[in-house]
Amino acid sequence: MNPAALAADPAGRVQTLLEQRTEANTEFFDAVAERLARLCHLMAERFARGGRLIAFGRSPAARSDARHVAVEFVHPVIVGKRALPALGLAGEGGDLAAQVELIALAQDIAIAFGADEDADEGQAVRATALARARGCLTVAFSPCGAEYEFTAPTEDRYIRQELVETLYHVLWELVHVFFDHRGLLAGRDARRTHDAGASSFLYPFLAEREQQLEPVVQDVRRSALMKAQEIGELRAQTLGENGEVLIAAAAALRASFERGGKLLALGNGGSATDAMDAVADFRSADAGRTRRTAIDLTEDASILTAIANDIGTDALFSRQVIAYGLAGDALLALSTSGNSGNVIEALAEARRRGVMTIAMVGYDGGRVAAQALADHVVITRSEHIPRIQEAQASAYHVLRELVA
Repeated sequence: MNPAALAADPAGRVQTLLEQRTEANTEFFDAVAERLARLCHLMAERFARGGRLIAFGRSPAARSDARHVAVEFVHPVIVGKRALPALGLAGEGGDLAAQVELIALAQDIAIAFGADEDADEGQAVRATALARARGCLTVAFSPCGAEYEFTAPTEDRYIRQELVETLYHVLWELVHVFFDHRGLLAGRDARRTHDAGASSFLYPFLAEREQQLEPVVQDVRRSALMKAQEIGELRAQTLGENGEVLIAAAAALRASFERGGKLLALGNGGSATDAMDAVADFRSADAGRTRRTAIDLTEDASILTAIANDIGTDALFSRQVIAYGLAGDALLALSTSGNSGNVIEALAEARRRGVMTIAMVGYDGGRVAAQALADHVVITRSEHIPRIQEAQASAYHVLRELVA
């Protein structure tokens, strides 16, 4: 849709973008659910043998996914999940293949992001080949020689990334199922390390069948399809109920950019990687969009650790808003709860400085929505953190498209 048509019918554009996502989501997960379930089993065996997940991506968007999947495995947010070892490697560490050569071990799992992007310059392909030759289980989301490749049925980069985010969230959620079926794990430490079944209540269909792999794989396949249906419904709620909010936020953000303003973005944990991705999207001229000035307030570890150590975590972002925020700028805050202290402090500081604010929040919106702490609040009505983050990715991608 050209800019004139978009201006004439932004609501129609939001609806079209939702329909494209709904169709791609159904087609993709119907096609990959079986392989995804089998991959969960193989990953569980690798973790049981002491393996780690090594995720890598060179471009700004691919880096955000590598960091996102790593934080989900290391810092589980759902009761019953185990912390599993994972590392995210990105371009700032140098050539990806060189990093993988130094770090990857035979029992590890290697996940490549962005192998089909021009900015990658073949690094993910070389890193994947090296990891596979070393004995790693290799996974990718575009053709690059990995054992497990999942290719989304769309040319739209934003939709592809959203599908990939759901897929690696589902991997993270369902790999734990096999730890509840210890007899199905070939890992030497499986019985000693993974001896709890606390997560089984989260998954329908799952029964104790310690010596029967195939029934458990099929249960996991069905659970993956249910999760895909959940995000489809939640995405429809997020973009449907918040369509007018997104349109108004996009108009305000576009006006800020046109006046010379900039966007600041922030979040914690997985939401930090989503802020990273949103900034990458606004800086990019992909699909003929205008490049926009955006700053990721989660990016600089030295600034973050200095503030956390000397003042406290509640000041992580507000201090940076003081440093960078000017009247007429904009701030995008991502929070699954709407209650994070450092997000609330940043929104308050932004408002004091005349910075327009957009908040994307989950659950019932938390304090951010209840106290109207942002100028534009997009609420994703769920208590399931992975699904909230996936729907929020759709929301800020749609925001980017509306700004153009």
